[in-house]
Amino acid sequence: MRQRHVISVLVEDHPRVLTRITSMFARRGFNIDSLAVGRTHIPGVSRISFVVEGDDRTIEQVEKQLNRLIEVLKVVDHEGPRLERELALVKVRVEGIEERIELKEIAEAFRAQIVDVARHALTFEVTGHPAKIDRFLEELSNYGVLETMRTGALAMDRGERVIKLRARREAV
Repeated sequence: MRQRHVISVLVEDHPRVLTRITSMFARRGFNIDSLAVGRTHIPGVSRISFVVEGDDRTIEQVEKQLNRLIEVLKVVDHEGPRLERELALVKVRVEGIEERIELKEIAEAFRAQIVDVARHALTFEVTGHPAKIDRFLEELSNYGVLETMRTGALAMDRGERVIKLRARREAV
């Protein structure tokens, strides 16, 4: 059965690592639904979060292929309880004061912030679970969404569990 998986990959932070990883996905025919990359608290280490859909066998293959890459330090499929968040910027067409008031009420309900105001547009910033962002976009669709940008999912296991970094491999 196909399921949505959020996979975190700790990698050495140097040029071309992301290209190598995304090329591996493309060569194997794996589709990436979302991708987010950033530095970690460990110098020289970045974290890549992927959202991929697949059955258990496909996800196992993704993990095996990632672990073969020399720059990959650790791969984790966040299967259990996890914190998952995205950030989105959404620009919406607005005509008149009544629409502005309605849009402000929708934003408050979703804890979104108005980050830019123009004569005929409002831009919102919203963070939360991807499903929350989907619902926010659905609510705004009646007003005329002009532009959106989403970060992709970030995930971390709940509680005290942390991703432990194994010793770095030495380049040959």
